[in-house]
Amino acid sequence: MGICENCGNNYDKAFLVTMNDIEHTFDCFECAINRLAPICAHCKTKVIGHGLEAAGKIFCCAHCAHSENFKDLTDRL
Repeated sequence: MGICENCGNNYDKAFLVTMNDIEHTFDCFECAINRLAPICAHCKTKVIGHGLEAAGKIFCCAHCAHSENFKDLTDRL
């Protein structure tokens, strides 16, 4: 059993995620996303796909990147 570090649930099917050499325990993907997913620098949504990155900032899409003056970034066609 493992205790989810996000919600505290003690669950017999908990799983581990290693990120930056640190192990994290979660009971579901929702909790893992809530705790580990980066946040868009513009709209503050959780980035659960590939996202875009410029100057150390992560964006969920080109629209958000453009809103922060990173005009050269494009979404995949």
